[in-house]
Amino acid sequence: VQLQASGGGLAQNGGSLRLSCTASGSIVSINDMAWYRQAPEKQRELVSVITSGGRPNYVDSVKGRFTISRDNAKNTMYLQMNSLKPEDTAVYYCNAEIDFSGPLGVGTLNYWGQGIQVTVSS
Repeated sequence: VQLQASGGGLAQNGGSLRLSCTASGSIVSINDMAWYRQAPEKQRELVSVITSGGRPNYVDSVKGRFTISRDNAKNTMYLQMNSLKPEDTAVYYCNAEIDFSGPLGVGTLNYWGQGIQVTVSS
């Protein structure tokens, strides 16, 4: 199982970007999916999480600006980021708890995608 993240890049203050994260492999089901971010010299923080049923939650600093969504048929999660601020600059990581099928049966593991740089200029 792999998580492949895409999107990100450079945006101006007040601009928008969209991140995507697609899971692939021997997937039985995907439980919670989430976006984390890590700014320079700061700890990684949870930005948003979405349940398998589509219920979202957000850290206070992005509420009203970011929207998390998922397409279960495509095993893909999105993060639409609007009204971006310089303090949103960070490396963003997707994360998912995935039930997978392996030689010993079905197991559950937590997976991380590769980091994506998001830079917001002031």
